[in-house]
Amino acid sequence: MTGTLYGLGIGPGDPELITLKALRLLRAVEVIAYPAPEHGDSLARRIVAPHLPEGRTEIAIRMPLVEARFPAQEVYDSAALKLGEHLHAGRDAAVLCEGDPFFYGSFMYLFGRMAENFRVEVVPGVSSLTACAAVLGAPLAARNDVLTVVPAPLPEAELLARLKDCDAAAIIKVGRHLDKVRRVLEDLRLSADARYVEHATMASQRVLTLDQVSEDAAPYFSMILVHRRGEAWR
Repeated sequence: MTGTLYGLGIGPGDPELITLKALRLLRAVEVIAYPAPEHGDSLARRIVAPHLPEGRTEIAIRMPLVEARFPAQEVYDSAALKLGEHLHAGRDAAVLCEGDPFFYGSFMYLFGRMAENFRVEVVPGVSSLTACAAVLGAPLAARNDVLTVVPAPLPEAELLARLKDCDAAAIIKVGRHLDKVRRVLEDLRLSADARYVEHATMASQRVLTLDQVSEDAAPYFSMILVHRRGEAWR
């Protein structure tokens, strides 16, 4: 009998934001895998470190964490083979995913490779979207508002088109695209109502107005929330 693969959403960074179900499975499985940069520590592993039991087999899925080469398909092919060996041997395995596995989560690339051949269960997690809203004290949307999630790496013209008529928006993956996003928001006269947060719920968390953010200072794990009315409850 083959093992089960769990995609565990482990939340945005605060170890206390891991769900009870994810914590139970983390402590029960024999194999734990997690994304990691080509060099250095894994953020996902660091999040669960206070809860991580000893004696587990660990698989660091090392990959280039740059837009031009993500997802690194050969890396996920290799990880799927390694995990498959454990599952065929009857060992349950968990793959850690920051935030929620199916909200722009890297686990989806393993899910696509594994779900046809093994039992795969996805455990939802607190997403960066809801975490940023909480730390900013800014409800995302109200009543019949339409919330638009926009990746900052989109071309500037497309960013402008998608934000032009939005009620509320979450601009994710800001990183090196900060200046482009700032120009778009200024063109749409939304800058004054834009709120910026980076590393939400982590020790390095910063919450700023858009004009307080230095040029090219935004990390990948940053987000801008904006509401056309300024506040959702208005």
